[in-house]
Amino acid sequence: MRRLILVVAPVGVALLLASAAALGITNGTPDGNTHPNVGALVDIARRGNPQPYCTGTLVSPTVFLTAGHCYPEKGNTSYVTFDEETTSTLYLGTFHDSPNGGGDIAVVVFDEPIKGIEPAQLPTEGQFDNVDKGQEFTAVGYGGHPARKKSGRPVMIYDDQREWAVSTFKSVNRYHLRLSQDPNQGYGGTCVGDSGGPNFFGADEPASVGPYQGAVGSVTKNETDVIAGITITGDYWCRNTSVTLRLDTKSARDFLGKYVTLP
Repeated sequence: MRRLILVVAPVGVALLLASAAALGITNGTPDGNTHPNVGALVDIARRGNPQPYCTGTLVSPTVFLTAGHCYPEKGNTSYVTFDEETTSTLYLGTFHDSPNGGGDIAVVVFDEPIKGIEPAQLPTEGQFDNVDKGQEFTAVGYGGHPARKKSGRPVMIYDDQREWAVSTFKSVNRYHLRLSQDPNQGYGGTCVGDSGGPNFFGADEPASVGPYQGAVGSVTKNETDVIAGITITGDYWCRNTSVTLRLDTKSARDFLGKYVTLP
């Protein structure tokens, strides 16, 4: 199912925190089964059809990590799919976000353990206090990408499928990693619909020629299963910078430690 939606406001922290409409993968590659532990939060009533609206990652058999602004529109009941392109298989859980403004982070605790999917790993404390210049990360998500336009507000195209792209390190501060996703340099990254999704430490590199453009699942595993940060915002046109919430900080670990065993 392909949707075409006009974005009427710049993508920024204030907008994303106030809306369940979240950050899509740009310059990406269809994921296939490369990242089966990455799933989508699904609105079962949106426009009469179940549709993904945010992304997240299974970090234990019963816990799905996502962004705090990806809360359900009604109550705290959440529906999650790990399907690559459809929303036919939904898992029911309860949404819990960080109290007292403790960061744009949340989890969905499933009613029953998820079977047959290996959870991703969380980082150790302070693992990304220092990051090497040129370090690459792999963003995964179900979101959209902007159509090519010369001017005006971006038009977003949604393929409603899991995709991935490689970003590169730009800067780090106490709470965030900023990643470059400049397509002119062969990189890609996040956009509308990818909020809450993982940015894995390392790069999925297609075996075919060209920067990160290859067949589905055709990758070398210099990428780790460690999630460095979750996508929370980015620039207006989804072309320059992705901002991710670090998961190796004390505040993130204090929240996550209530639900999972930390490394």
